[in-house]
Amino acid sequence: MANLSDGPIAVTGSSGYIGSWIVEDCVRQGYTVRACVRDKTNPAKVDHLLALNGAGHRGCVELYEADLGKEGSYDAAFAGAAGVIHSGAAVGFNQETPQQVYDGCFSEVKHLLESVKKSGSVRRMVFTSSCAAVIHPRDPGYVYTEKDWCGDNVEAYNGAWVPEMIPKNRDIAYSMAKADTERLVYAASDESKGTAGHFECISILPMHVIGPVMCENHDQPYSWQNCIGRMMNGRNSPMGDQGRMLWCCVDVRDTARAHRLCLETPGVGNGSRFVLAATDRSYEMPTWKLAESLQRLFPMLPSVGGEPLDGNGKPTGETFDGYRAYCLLAKQLLGLETYSMDDTLRANGDSYMRLGLIQTAEERAAKAAAKAAKAAASKSRL
Repeated sequence: MANLSDGPIAVTGSSGYIGSWIVEDCVRQGYTVRACVRDKTNPAKVDHLLALNGAGHRGCVELYEADLGKEGSYDAAFAGAAGVIHSGAAVGFNQETPQQVYDGCFSEVKHLLESVKKSGSVRRMVFTSSCAAVIHPRDPGYVYTEKDWCGDNVEAYNGAWVPEMIPKNRDIAYSMAKADTERLVYAASDESKGTAGHFECISILPMHVIGPVMCENHDQPYSWQNCIGRMMNGRNSPMGDQGRMLWCCVDVRDTARAHRLCLETPGVGNGSRFVLAATDRSYEMPTWKLAESLQRLFPMLPSVGGEPLDGNGKPTGETFDGYRAYCLLAKQLLGLETYSMDDTLRANGDSYMRLGLIQTAEERAAKAAAKAAKAAASKSRL
């Protein structure tokens, strides 16, 4: 368990969407945060972090350069730190191969664990896992909990759940990596028992994380927050079957807060897992219902996309009834209090509008006219 008197805390993946909000939450609570990034000279990825130092918070941000692929890279950031939050990973947004996704999540975490052991000061480590480490084939309506693992019910994968699939399938590579990493860090904690450098490991398992973005770099293609932006720009979501899916949302700020609470909460020990998903049934909705909420919250938008609709504004296909999960354990044991769904959607949309990522009706019309003119010119040349 860490607290302000124990020393600074280190956060990996600090320039990322979830990592940045973890840094913000911890700085707001008074921590000195060693924000680990690959390139601290890249303004697009660090300016929003440095801006926290001038925001009147009790804590502060110190930038450290570190790279999961380099042995010893985290030694300096972890030395003297009381806690580590490991939110950095390769998730496939930057065209990584499935094998690179696996290595970025699992194989290279061994370097990070060595730095934790060397520090001798880290008492608790929080790992950003994923609901991908929980979900496995089940019948519609099944509710996943912290007791589930992605490798359960293996026979339903029809032979696809094997290590040989890692280089071939990004989703399997990601799920296996998160689950394998959880087991690795729990085992490392067990091995440290009875030593002066004993540390505990706890995991957060987020599902569909949406909410405000701090900078344009957080608008990563195919991320959940990016899907909200696409819908606000009148486009269908790229996720699911033609955009059709059941959303089970959690606010990125709640996700960040849960990470800090895992550092601070007594009675939460090694191997604890916390699903971060819907607060209750009102937080889960099919894409077309999510689009209705966005149109209600942002009536100035000419239209909101999502999934194909018929002439009456109703979906043209059925939504698969899954995957469902709730953050009940985090509320019970960590004392997590969550934003409402409207607050989350409004904050997501407001941040995109503030950054100029949402097109006005005039901009949409101009873009459509330019596209039509280009098509006409191409046709005339034939």
